[in-house]
Amino acid sequence: MQQEDDLRGLAKTMEFMRAISILFCVVNVYRFCYQSIREWNINIGVVDKILINFERTTGLFSSILWTKLFAVVFLALSCLGTKGVKEEKIKWVSICLCLFSGFILFFGNSILLYSTPKVPIVPIVPHLLTVLYIFTLSSGYILLLVAGVWMSRLLKNNLMDDVFNLENESFLQETRLIENEYSVNLPTRFFYRKKWNKGWINVVNPFRASIVLGTPGSGKSYAVVNNFIKQQIQKGFSMYVYDYKFDDLSVIAYNTMLNNFNKYQVKPQFYVINFDNPRKSHRCNPIAPEFMTDISDA
Repeated sequence: MQQEDDLRGLAKTMEFMRAISILFCVVNVYRFCYQSIREWNINIGVVDKILINFERTTGLFSSILWTKLFAVVFLALSCLGTKGVKEEKIKWVSICLCLFSGFILFFGNSILLYSTPKVPIVPIVPHLLTVLYIFTLSSGYILLLVAGVWMSRLLKNNLMDDVFNLENESFLQETRLIENEYSVNLPTRFFYRKKWNKGWINVVNPFRASIVLGTPGSGKSYAVVNNFIKQQIQKGFSMYVYDYKFDDLSVIAYNTMLNNFNKYQVKPQFYVINFDNPRKSHRCNPIAPEFMTDISDA
């Protein structure tokens, strides 16, 4: 909850900085295109007084460059906290192109105001230059905004083009094959640093018990159980296999045993107990006298 509140506070701060940046752009247009604004009758007396006082005390609006610089600074600060959408494909070439075009339009359009004739031959020409100035200023600001957001997005996402965030969730796994006389070694394949790597899951002490969890059809038997059966028979272990889907695991265990008789000091035997199909089952009498040594067995 605290983290969500912090994120909301950060988002509001970024929005406030961007609003200040836009305000500097509006003030720039109002101050340095004032002649056209007054002739269009959209000037505001209170705003005029505020701007005059600001310029008298701080000199902030004495140069056309200052308001633009402050607008860009607050715009850059607002982009630092931007959390971008990861599915968009963004290249540094596009960022540089937007950044360069934005700077040219945003800062280079000042020449339009200084090129306004003192006594124009056609009275509408200064107004056209004002409209063109506002258009280029707005276009340059939008391009700078896009470039800043894209740049922040790339830096935050570590230059990833990754819809499901696989790159951040990946990590270096075990790539060494660690074997001993008891181990079971499961081959793996994992994604790390934008490429697939081969690795191993080394169960070096299977006597401590192992558990395999997964939904039906996820590959538990194929990836884990089958390897346990094969490798432990190859190392001379006896085995009790509960074959729920008889005879899937029984076939693997039987064929592996046939191919590894030389691994056993005493030749093993293979038995099947199947209550569902007695024709495929060996016979066993659980109440045979030799199995019942005292009254508790009975």
